[in-house]
Amino acid sequence: MTLRALLVPGKRGARPSTCPWKTTLLCLAAVMPSVMAQNILTPPPSSGPLLPPAVLEYQTNQASQMQVFAPAETAPPQPAHPFTLGPVAIHPHPLYQFLYGNGIESSPGETQNTIVQEFSPGVLFDIGPHWSLDYTPTLIFYSSSQFRNAVDESVLLSWGSAFRNWFVSGSQSYASTSEPFVEIGGQTEEDTYSTTLSASYKIGQKLSLDLGFNQNFDYFNTGQSPTNLLLGLANSRVWSTLDWLNYQFRPRLTAGLGIGFGYNQQQDSPDSIDEQYQAQLNWRATDKTSFQLSGGLEDQQYLSGDASSLLTPIFAATVQYQPFAQTRISVGANRTVSTGDFQDQTVESTTVTCDFNQRLLGRLFFDLSGSYTSDKYVAALAGLSTGRSDNIYTMSPRLTIPFLKRGTASVFYEYSQDSSSQTGFAAGSAAFAYATHQVGFEIGYTY
Repeated sequence: MTLRALLVPGKRGARPSTCPWKTTLLCLAAVMPSVMAQNILTPPPSSGPLLPPAVLEYQTNQASQMQVFAPAETAPPQPAHPFTLGPVAIHPHPLYQFLYGNGIESSPGETQNTIVQEFSPGVLFDIGPHWSLDYTPTLIFYSSSQFRNAVDESVLLSWGSAFRNWFVSGSQSYASTSEPFVEIGGQTEEDTYSTTLSASYKIGQKLSLDLGFNQNFDYFNTGQSPTNLLLGLANSRVWSTLDWLNYQFRPRLTAGLGIGFGYNQQQDSPDSIDEQYQAQLNWRATDKTSFQLSGGLEDQQYLSGDASSLLTPIFAATVQYQPFAQTRISVGANRTVSTGDFQDQTVESTTVTCDFNQRLLGRLFFDLSGSYTSDKYVAALAGLSTGRSDNIYTMSPRLTIPFLKRGTASVFYEYSQDSSSQTGFAAGSAAFAYATHQVGFEIGYTY
């Protein structure tokens, strides 16, 4: 998997309010997507894990106890290969994607038809069992002159190790992206720096403690880029922690209580603090079914601007079901609160996802995924009304076939629609509404 694929799909600036797994470490990969805005273009597929072997082993062991099937990010590492330099194992993972799409926003209210070609010659370095470093540049070419060709970059440094009853990990990532984003309504350059620290401690046979810290810095190249033409784009910095005390009632049933705190800075906007109070349940009901649930309240207070406190129910839920050996079904839902891309805005986001994966004829893999997201934009200043709410629908079938043991080839289609209430620049138009059909193929290889 490229780091770009890992980072782009989430919401920018969200606190780690949803971790329906037993340990905070299992949220390491889940937290990182929350630092970026949602992409309009179809993201590339997962092609392999990016985390160190020690972290992958720990996460896979935890997931195998409580989940029917582990997330792609916690899949077992690939076998040894011939690319080594002393203690460093080198994993090139090139990926090429071709897509044609219509209705893709180049700016709010303006949509284009374009061919998009992306080539990502990424490389992962496993530095012993406890460290890994991934660097992935992505060369992006548009056939439409309304978009600017670009070179995106992503870097992820990860670490993890066990020490007596502790397992600790951390990561530092950087991503420079320039693709069209839903919230902004057009191609936008953004630099994101994300830091995560996690620790899990087994207190006894039944009790465990999970600690997590996150730091996310997001910067728009406003005034320095031909793509960032909108006024009001706001840089942000977010610090947060979410900590859990868990109790194992049965080998496959764990519950816990969590408390979190956050401090949020947004450029030319009121700073805010927030507290979270949550409970979670992790239950492997049968060999074929598992449930991961968490929920509670987030209380956000603005430190200036006289806006009222924002008390929001938050939750996350994942259900996994494997009726047959070659069939996987998952359904998920979550609600989060995040810092907006525009000044003086907070975003309440509710998302429902579903995925059906079926192996066909022994070699083909068919995947059908869909999602619905409702975003409500809340003003961070008293007397200010954003007047915007978005309803985003996405449906995507994909057919994949492996080749030469480590290669994959896919064809895909995606339909995405955003029904936005924000008025546009022309009478009767919606600034951020769009409907896009995208079709294409991908070829990747992971050494």
